[in-house]
Amino acid sequence: QSEKMLKGVVKEQEEKIFQLIDKSGEVSILKNEIFHLTRSLQHAETEAKVLWEELRGKEPRVDTTHVQERLLQQQQVDKLRLTLLEKENERQMLSDKY
Repeated sequence: QSEKMLKGVVKEQEEKIFQLIDKSGEVSILKNEIFHLTRSLQHAETEAKVLWEELRGKEPRVDTTHVQERLLQQQQVDKLRLTLLEKENERQMLSDKY
């Protein structure tokens, strides 16, 4: 009877572990989605910022090549900032882990 109870407890624990693994996977997927949405938002904000700066005080004819270059430069800066933040987060996670 003790063996049956022990097997039942082990089975319950296994089920709970599998549920936690499933939830962990879902959390990872959601975090990944949040990351991509945040990046998209940052790109949109960057584009809006650059366009606003370029159009402010300009005449109706705007040099689109210049605007595109500024946009690309600002996007590169944002990518570098994001990479820096990711590396700092990784370093912090490793530091916390050990």
